[in-house]
Amino acid sequence: MPISEHDHTQGGMNASVILVEYGDYQCLSCGEVNRMIREIQQQSQLCFVFRHFPRIHIHPQAQKAAEAAEAAAAQNKFWQMHNTLFANQYALNNGYLLEYANQLQLDIARFLWDMTDHVHAERVTQNIQGGIQSGVSSTPALFVNGVRYKDAWDTHRLLAAIAQARNSQSI
Repeated sequence: MPISEHDHTQGGMNASVILVEYGDYQCLSCGEVNRMIREIQQQSQLCFVFRHFPRIHIHPQAQKAAEAAEAAAAQNKFWQMHNTLFANQYALNNGYLLEYANQLQLDIARFLWDMTDHVHAERVTQNIQGGIQSGVSSTPALFVNGVRYKDAWDTHRLLAAIAQARNSQSI
């Protein structure tokens, strides 16, 4: 799925390398990949896109966590909540989500309203549907310039795939 202004991005959308992740906040492998991507962002210029792909049949808190990230996004704090959720993967029930919202100084009444009424559930569903259309069935799922990354979850190998994508852009 092509990236758009509706995506959560870090870095310019005109970057030579676009790294898209479909992830689940309760997925431990996604947490590892999140740390790896943050390290890579310090070493390589790229556009990073995160899309939700909660696997609720395995991770019962993942949908609520994704909606919490979207509720934070509505208050311009998506990436802060994103990083908080990955840092606290074992603590994603309602009480903790409210605590994180409070720590991020979100408007708590608005956050509670968004969560209670599932205001952002449709956005999460759209991410899931886009992932399915792109062939995603598990998390984490990474795409480098639209090509599915299938190598090991290793910083050096992912950096090599990013460098290869950058080099093929300049040819």
